[in-house]
Amino acid sequence: MMMGVPLLIGLVPGLIVLLLTWLFRRMKWRLPVRMIPAILTAIASIVLFYIGYVEVRGFEGAAYLFLAVFLILFAAISFVMAKKPLR
Repeated sequence: MMMGVPLLIGLVPGLIVLLLTWLFRRMKWRLPVRMIPAILTAIASIVLFYIGYVEVRGFEGAAYLFLAVFLILFAAISFVMAKKPLR
């Protein structure tokens, strides 16, 4: 339960980030534009990690930390999708 809820909460923005990256790649936009969703997700993940570790602490902070981990995983997948060469 402790990891399931942050995963489900992180699933919605993660899928939106992957969808945006896929659409930007399909429109054949330049690399910096395709990487914008991944960069914004990584920044949001760092902010959530800071909030969970420094500000909240305890079990509530752990939920923020798990959410940050799942979002950084989606950001990494988005980076890989954006960097893949166009055919």
